[in-house]
Amino acid sequence: MSGSSRRSFVLNRGRMATISRTAAKLFYYARNYARDHAPQAMFRARLAARLDQARLSGKSVRERLNYYNKLTTPFVPSPAAIEAGKVPFTASMYYYDLKEFARYFDPNLLIDLEFGDVIGVPEIPRIVKDRPILDGNENGVLMKLNKFRHFYMPPDSLSFAAKRPMAVWRGHLNNPIRTRFMETVGALPICDAGSPKADAPAEFRKPFLSIEEQRRYRYVVSLEGNDVATNLKWIMSSNSLCLMPEPTYETWFAEARVEPNVHYVPLAPDFSDLVDKITYFEKHPAEAGRITAAANAYCRQFGNEKDEQAISLLVLYKYFVLSGQIRPDPEVWRYIAG
Repeated sequence: MSGSSRRSFVLNRGRMATISRTAAKLFYYARNYARDHAPQAMFRARLAARLDQARLSGKSVRERLNYYNKLTTPFVPSPAAIEAGKVPFTASMYYYDLKEFARYFDPNLLIDLEFGDVIGVPEIPRIVKDRPILDGNENGVLMKLNKFRHFYMPPDSLSFAAKRPMAVWRGHLNNPIRTRFMETVGALPICDAGSPKADAPAEFRKPFLSIEEQRRYRYVVSLEGNDVATNLKWIMSSNSLCLMPEPTYETWFAEARVEPNVHYVPLAPDFSDLVDKITYFEKHPAEAGRITAAANAYCRQFGNEKDEQAISLLVLYKYFVLSGQIRPDPEVWRYIAG
């Protein structure tokens, strides 16, 4: 394939991906709009059956629900708690992702929640999208929120060997880590790194690259921003090798369980080892393949929609039980407790 033909092929694939993504977003909103306007009693009537089905799930579902909801002792919702039937619509995707499962419960049940990027551990148990990775973070009860953006993992048909032997990164320079990264590796010929944002310094500015375009590189760098790195999921689900410092925040993706040298290649905090890491894997492609295969396998668990729904429902159920608002079903609670 000639250079011009290859560029045309990539451009057309990028356009198709954009069209597909737009269609998926329209479907997301249409489906959730329909759920909101259906009789809500219909969902509540199905709760017992959904919970009974969920408790028949395997050990991995129980482990994951107790990882996302680490609470073990009773608590009382705060005076600022919101009724499950009155979740604010201001952040529409957060609203829809929480309501998808909250609608199965009594709308008068109270929930403490915090939408958006959460950089600290809540003082009281709250439903959140993310939490810091540290001991004592159990007050951050994770739900799969803003999942349309954070859990976009399109298939990658390009093999590792067929990709460009370089590292790539694009993003907003919204924290010192990203600025340090650009200062260290921005001028290296082996790294196509930069920010497409207008407020980026001129020496760090680079054109926007789509996910499709970034995945044409063998090495994709993942850097945390306001909290987690949004690109981590689509990198680990691709045939490119993920390079990143150890994560400090986690979402439903359970970034704390992503292992260095198993699922990704760790980078030093000052990024001084990036060239050495690329040089090593250029000489050891089989090892790169082992890591990308493990990363792909890790990502596949989030594609099991039956398990994802069971875990989401059980995370909320456990929250409502421990907050003293519903009496637990003995069989379901026995399953949760293991």
